[in-house]
Amino acid sequence: MDNILLSAALAFLITFFAIPVIIQITKSKKLFDEPDERKVHKTVIPTLGGVGIFAGFIVATLMGVPSSYTNELQYFAAASIVIFFLGLKDDILILSASKKFIGQLLAAGIIIKFGGIHLNNMHGFLGIDEIPRVASIVLTIFTIIVITNSFNLIDGVDGLAGSLGVLTTLVFGTYFYLAGQLTYAVMAFALAGSTIGFLIYNFSPAKIFMGDTGSLLLGLINSILVIKFINIAGNPAVKVPLEAAPAIGFAILMIPLFDTLRVFTLRILDRRSPFSPDRTHVHHFLLDIGFNHRMITLTCVGVNILFIAAAYFLRHMGTTAVLSILLSAAFILIGILYYSRPKAKITNISKKPLNNTSLLKPQKIFTLAQEAVEAD
Repeated sequence: MDNILLSAALAFLITFFAIPVIIQITKSKKLFDEPDERKVHKTVIPTLGGVGIFAGFIVATLMGVPSSYTNELQYFAAASIVIFFLGLKDDILILSASKKFIGQLLAAGIIIKFGGIHLNNMHGFLGIDEIPRVASIVLTIFTIIVITNSFNLIDGVDGLAGSLGVLTTLVFGTYFYLAGQLTYAVMAFALAGSTIGFLIYNFSPAKIFMGDTGSLLLGLINSILVIKFINIAGNPAVKVPLEAAPAIGFAILMIPLFDTLRVFTLRILDRRSPFSPDRTHVHHFLLDIGFNHRMITLTCVGVNILFIAAAYFLRHMGTTAVLSILLSAAFILIGILYYSRPKAKITNISKKPLNNTSLLKPQKIFTLAQEAVEAD
């Protein structure tokens, strides 16, 4: 327990004291997130808050897990570093979706091949238990990629992605502590501590954004935690077994994961790239009916907690039944939100891809020529 608490505290302190320095650097280098037609903020905001999250997380995790305790931690750190530099380049420059995808595939490959993280059992979902190795690898890659991007896509209003990240990591961390999984408990609580340190500066009104550097890291670590959770909790022989483990894992990530899968599906059905921009995320719906940033964040976190509680108390019904109930409730809620919006907002949702390619990524003010002119 001491390792877990010290890791969380260390991660919080590193991030908390690093963020003001990062804000100064981003302002001096003009690394801003500029507002556009899809953004909800109206002024330029410094980005790269994810650098502080990464620093707190990686240092605290490496110090909190004894060197002789686990073999897979070094590979998780390697995958995190890949995602860190991927997000950092995407925050400073514009990185194409294909290059981001390749980088995420590399990180997923490290986790699966060397870290030993993979989904090999559906635990009764649709009557399926053990699955073949090839199917297991494909499913695991899909899970890692989707969850990694889910926190990136839900990061649309102040404090939302960070608050959901704190919730998920605290839940996973608590379970792994009770199950005697020190490595994963330390990872979860270290990420929670660093994210809390960041949220102090990110909660509305935000002084800094986490950017892709932070959101992709949140997604990657949560993908590792949920896969390990399903494998551990779904085993009746472990210290704390849980029925319907996949459904509970899905519920823990309900808001970012369901929103991403829903939006990706709608875009593909509309013959668009799943990464094409629009205003169909749940936080856009809540903005349209008049919620402010704080209300959206608190509402989403509260609803996510209710989904976790529902999955836990209904777990004896089995994976398929619990997932069906969760998805039905989620579709009902999103339908209520959609039809509660003003009609003008509904009709303004474009079914065509935006022609302005500059909307594919927040604009960065990072020109040496501009700095030279200002210096003169």
